[in-house]
Amino acid sequence: MTTQEARTAGRGVRGDLFDPRCPTRQLLDRIGTKWTSMAVKTLADAAPDEVRFAELRRRMPGVSQKMLSVTLRSLTRDGLVSRRVEPTVPPRVFYRLTGLGLSLEVALAGLRTWAEEHMTEINRANEAANQEVDEG
Repeated sequence: MTTQEARTAGRGVRGDLFDPRCPTRQLLDRIGTKWTSMAVKTLADAAPDEVRFAELRRRMPGVSQKMLSVTLRSLTRDGLVSRRVEPTVPPRVFYRLTGLGLSLEVALAGLRTWAEEHMTEINRANEAANQEVDEG
């Protein structure tokens, strides 16, 4: 089996971010959004329990119903979140992180911590850049 065939078959071959054909780029686009980070964090805080859709939305200020739905659908498709539906009227939908999703939370937690610790520096740099543009 060639490297490309193994990559396509998903047999654990490591991706190459710098290869334009590598699906790593699309995966990073999906997991790199603020809503993905917030959803994973919210579900991780509840783990191992499930969280209903409405409760997730309450815990994620600013997310629209549509954006949360799109985010959860993507996370579910990628195997990061499991979805369970109770056949009631209306249906009750529950979400929880899978083992793979919990492993993503570890990486995202580091990124969130970095962002929180360095936000002041980033804001100062942005203000300085904006001032240069205004003066220039």
